[in-house]
Amino acid sequence: MVKKISAVIACYKDEQAIPHMYRRLTETFVKIGVDYEIIFVNDGSPDNTETLLAGLVQKDGHVIAVNHSRNFSSQMAFTSGMDIATGDAVVLLDGDLQDPPELIEQFYGKWNQGFDVVYGVRTKREAPLMMQAAYKAFYFIFHKLSYVRIPLNAGDFSLMDRKVVDVMKSFPERDRFLRGLRAWTGFKQTGVDYLRPERMFGKTTNNLWKNMNWATKGIFSFSYIPLELMSFFSALVFVLAVLGMILQIMLRLLWPSMAPRGVTTTIIVVLFIGSIQLLGISVLGQYIGKIFEEVKQRPKYLVKSVFRNDPSRK
Repeated sequence: MVKKISAVIACYKDEQAIPHMYRRLTETFVKIGVDYEIIFVNDGSPDNTETLLAGLVQKDGHVIAVNHSRNFSSQMAFTSGMDIATGDAVVLLDGDLQDPPELIEQFYGKWNQGFDVVYGVRTKREAPLMMQAAYKAFYFIFHKLSYVRIPLNAGDFSLMDRKVVDVMKSFPERDRFLRGLRAWTGFKQTGVDYLRPERMFGKTTNNLWKNMNWATKGIFSFSYIPLELMSFFSALVFVLAVLGMILQIMLRLLWPSMAPRGVTTTIIVVLFIGSIQLLGISVLGQYIGKIFEEVKQRPKYLVKSVFRNDPSRK
């Protein structure tokens, strides 16, 4: 029986890359001899992506185009594609061609060996040294803090068996970190090493601020360590305060001239305790913000239109 693979591509400002992605995916699927569908999710791109995808759909019945009403993030774009994918396995790729479609052949081989999830492991990036160091630092910290064992340097680029996709589709949460959810599901998983290239076209939409938000999103979604650290800091400040009081009393009684005096000491102590309090409030705010986002119960994304050219699926 011929297996079917669904490729889900999250597109944002990737108009120039889409034809190359389509060609390389088609060649890869034909080479490994599977049935396939290619789902492009246009996540509110301000360029000519929608018109381009409409042309691809008319040209090839394997192509499906989903157009969101606005930009909802790559995580929602992947979720949108997974919701309509019909394959025995689903592959997630970024639309900028930094995830090489040819690697799917190795994913497919691992899948046939019995692995339910096969993810790409970025052994090296074609990026500035500062960005490379920042990414490595994030994955290391995330790996240490998370209560789920999330593999190092593994992004969204992956192949997931249908049973894993169905489990992930059932998750009700809206603030999604898919690579964390993928690890949380368990099942049999393995990685395939690859070199992550630079964008083939255009400029990256990422910047330091977005990457910081991305890092906090992952950490606060899959770790309670920040809250535990706040408990530790509060206990530490309490102990320091008690020791400070004992020291102050002893100095006053034994060596009055050496006892700290004046407003400077008071200001330093107040600023120290105040900074700890503000840090604690900010950590609590992150968790409360995530709760607020979930309880609003808004849709994960809104679809403006879907283009198909397969009569059996209309």
